[in-house]
Amino acid sequence: MDKNLKYTRNIGIMAHIDAGKTTTTERILFYTGRTHRMGEVHDGNAQMDWMIQEQERGITITSAATTTYWKHNNEEYKINIIDTPGHVDFTVEVERSLRVLDGAVAVFCAVGGVEPQSETVWRQANKYGVPRIAFINKMDRAGADFFGVVQQIEEKLGAKPVPVQIPIGAEENFTGIIDLIEMKAVVYYADASLGTRYEYEDIPSELADEAEEWRGKLVESLAEVDDTLLERYIEDHESITCDEVKAAMRKCAIAGVAVPVLCGSAFKNKGVQSLLDAVIMFLPSPTDKGAVEGKDPRTEEPVTREPDDEAPLAALAFKIATDPYVGRLVFMRVYSGTLNAGDTVLNTRTGKRDRVNRLFRMHANKQQAVESVSAGDICAGVGFKDLKTGDTLCAIHKPIALESMDFPVPVIGVAIEPKTQADIDKLSMALNKLAEEDPTFQVKVDSDSGQTIIQGMGELHLEILIDRLKREFKVECNQGAPQVAYKEAITSTTEFREIFKKQTGGRGKFADITVEIGPADEGFRGLQFVNEIRGGNVPKEYIPSVEKGFNEAMLNGPLAGFPLDSLKVILKDGSYHPVDSDSLSFEIAAKQAFRRAADKCNPVLLEPIMAAEVVTPEDYVGDVISDFNRRRGKVEGMESKAGARVIKVKVPLAENFGYVTVLRTITSGRATSTMEFSHYDEVPVEIAKKIVEITKGKIL
Repeated sequence: MDKNLKYTRNIGIMAHIDAGKTTTTERILFYTGRTHRMGEVHDGNAQMDWMIQEQERGITITSAATTTYWKHNNEEYKINIIDTPGHVDFTVEVERSLRVLDGAVAVFCAVGGVEPQSETVWRQANKYGVPRIAFINKMDRAGADFFGVVQQIEEKLGAKPVPVQIPIGAEENFTGIIDLIEMKAVVYYADASLGTRYEYEDIPSELADEAEEWRGKLVESLAEVDDTLLERYIEDHESITCDEVKAAMRKCAIAGVAVPVLCGSAFKNKGVQSLLDAVIMFLPSPTDKGAVEGKDPRTEEPVTREPDDEAPLAALAFKIATDPYVGRLVFMRVYSGTLNAGDTVLNTRTGKRDRVNRLFRMHANKQQAVESVSAGDICAGVGFKDLKTGDTLCAIHKPIALESMDFPVPVIGVAIEPKTQADIDKLSMALNKLAEEDPTFQVKVDSDSGQTIIQGMGELHLEILIDRLKREFKVECNQGAPQVAYKEAITSTTEFREIFKKQTGGRGKFADITVEIGPADEGFRGLQFVNEIRGGNVPKEYIPSVEKGFNEAMLNGPLAGFPLDSLKVILKDGSYHPVDSDSLSFEIAAKQAFRRAADKCNPVLLEPIMAAEVVTPEDYVGDVISDFNRRRGKVEGMESKAGARVIKVKVPLAENFGYVTVLRTITSGRATSTMEFSHYDEVPVEIAKKIVEITKGKIL
């Protein structure tokens, strides 16, 4: 196949849970000839849901990558696809996939419309500037409303949806689609060909007027954002050709000013081929996205890399997976240059060189070995030693650091221990491997109780991880009750002088610092360290030790030993002893200064607040709201949707363990809920006192 990059598409399939992402991907693989049998999520045999936990639960947990080919206008295109999870506990998988993709297909359920997780993935795609097309799926289901969902995309997501198709019929009468660009009807025939047989026909006479109206809206919407088409529209909008509309739609979609909207029913095999055509027509190739920007790690100057095989290598590691046969697999997106198996590359985070032993093209959890990959490709490699998600790999003599990724902080923890002493080493190895794979999963040892605590994004996240320990790593664990990942913060500023003196037989220890400790500036995370010492009262070589001391001290807050998220320290003055002072003395002085001064800064306890959304029949609204009031929840809004009420609430995580079971009970199983982390907020004083007492009681 021609290596011309304009024939490559890197796309992701993203959506709310149960909108039909995996089913859509399975159909794409079938129609492109990548598979010869369609897998179904509910039968547990979907190709992309290869993990046993995914097959049992019928959900996607890990993003899976595959490569397939599609012919459009007699030219063959290569499509790299990543199928991402919809469940909010695995939001990191969506985040890291969107970081490396050129375009995305947002799948919406024709009945559910824009749901909470649809909004989350849409925001993530906005953050990385990913152009997308919308596919309104499940048009065959009772209550399907294509135009209602288009309206929701505009109102809830603030996007500009432009339908390029409208459905013929809906629910059980959904028989095909009208292509508004070609002005033809695509009709699917019910036979054994699994949707491979469909015909282009004239638009049915009863839909002709509606099709004309929507074709007019399509051209009008594009004319609003595309000057070339606007001129043609003013001249003579009747004579605008299909090719002109396609060109304008492509330009607007890539610029992110319009979202082409298609429809279909992936499960009933309708509309998937035209979705593939739309991916080719409207989503960008690596050359359309242009050069990738980064920084030269030596000078911090901005540098760019063109998507060209001859350019110096630049690749981003976006995911790490443990494979039972080949070991540690690193998924990479190559932005420029060529990477060969056996090459040595530079990791700009560590400044060390790493050798790529082998390269693979992925199909879910199966690998196909390749000798080399080039610009615009997504692949997996083996052989890296110290590599983390978000690291840049580049040519040794032409370094570049690409923008990494931000990951949300874990909000829930659980204490675990192996059932047998013999498994202690196995457990720590397994946890390290899982933490390498998933940046939102953290492992820490409680310094007071010695317990191993694993932290993640939600109850389901931790449940899956414990299940993986048992099945993949053969480690059986006992686990404690879920714990909330509290944090601490200080709310006022104080100045403090700390003198650390220790006299032993020989050389002593001495450090003297005066610091101002207070809350960090708005939006700052971590330690904001300001050195105001002039004139060498504290030698320059000791300053990093003071910073290190405060950094470590932040891990144990003054109230109950929970970590601080941010802190501002201004080093104002100090003194040293020419013989007794050393780096360690200043580090200890910083830790002691924090311990003694933080109590005077009005410390408070912070707890994770979740944004919950409950869809319930009208009859149960009162019960659901009064239950949230008992849980310290704040109702933020209510709206009607498809004969039900949608209640939006902010509620502390601590009050919400096991909520799904309670919701089922009070609504006779008729309500559904989704929940995702929103922010950290101060715990009310009375509750904070109890938490501190319990925590300190455990320590004692």
